[in-house]
Amino acid sequence: MQDTRSDLIRQISDLRREVAWLPEWAVIALVVAAFVGIGWLAHKLVFAILRRVVKDKDVFWRGVVERARMKLRVMMILIGVGIGVSVSPLGLEASNDVRAVLLFLFILTVGWLISGVLDMWSVMHLRRYNIAVEDNLLARKHLTQTRILQRVAKVVLAIVTVGLALMTIAGFRQWGVSLLASAGVVGIIAGLALQPILTNMVAGIQIALTQPIRIDDAVIVENEWGNIEEITATYVVVKLWDWRRMVLPLSWFITNPFQNWTRENARLIGTAMFYVDYEAPIDRLREGFESIVKASKLWDGDVQVLQVTDITDRVLQVRCLASARSAPVAFDLRCEIREKMMAFMRDQCPEALPRDRLSWEQGSASPAALPPRAGESGPSIA
Repeated sequence: MQDTRSDLIRQISDLRREVAWLPEWAVIALVVAAFVGIGWLAHKLVFAILRRVVKDKDVFWRGVVERARMKLRVMMILIGVGIGVSVSPLGLEASNDVRAVLLFLFILTVGWLISGVLDMWSVMHLRRYNIAVEDNLLARKHLTQTRILQRVAKVVLAIVTVGLALMTIAGFRQWGVSLLASAGVVGIIAGLALQPILTNMVAGIQIALTQPIRIDDAVIVENEWGNIEEITATYVVVKLWDWRRMVLPLSWFITNPFQNWTRENARLIGTAMFYVDYEAPIDRLREGFESIVKASKLWDGDVQVLQVTDITDRVLQVRCLASARSAPVAFDLRCEIREKMMAFMRDQCPEALPRDRLSWEQGSASPAALPPRAGESGPSIA
């Protein structure tokens, strides 16, 4: 390698003597431009070889090569600029500074390349699961795990990449060490500043492993019902029933209680409450309820129960239970039961509607003999 570099420097020196009429900066620019062109052509050649190698491979490797096209081009150009600066007549100190910057950019590009490979792996992994189907529990599980771990991995990759890149520059080497090892004053300050982010990252790893929530889960948070729309490395977006978005930090779901209606499966039991008269024929109401539920397309064919759950001083409390395949369907089924049960009582069982009763004991004053209410005149005297 050293002999090759010496030969290149000697050839560049011979070329410089032939074009001695050019200023030094022009010679440096020509040399660097020539090696940039060589790097560009090398990228074309390497990329064509890689395409041919992965031509018969699976989609993952073909996708990785396509995603790496721009990154490889940048890397080849950086290598070309580095070689050009090394063999050009640029001063030693300036050449070292330029190479340090190029190495910094090269390490960042390598991190960018690895990030692209990670994204392609996530895409290929999630292609095996379809979240659009009705029974999408397994798909939501893998989608949640993949998205969270992907974002956490990219944050860690960014920290490691920037730390390694900073370590290549003398003036920023301590910053890189502090970023990687969390040591020194800079590391302490950065650790304190990043504490909320790191807390949420740890919470994200817990959520990915234990999965108290998943993408598209139906949840109740802060007394609001909605679906988990997005889980990032630091926060969760909940799409509420009226299309509002509630944004909560990941750590909230670790430290606060909440309801998850689709933790094991999407099926739910819907409840509809009614208040009927004491004389209501419960058997007829039960028959009417069962006929309504069985005729509904929203019922999943499992649970259907009508029971008297309470007796007040005026009415009976009746609870209707019916199961459905998901939370939105259960809500619609509850509304349908209320509407049709009320129509059933009105048209076919009016004695079930609540009524107020008044009674008078024998010998007591009749309603006509009672004193008039305030503002009412008594019976007229002819």
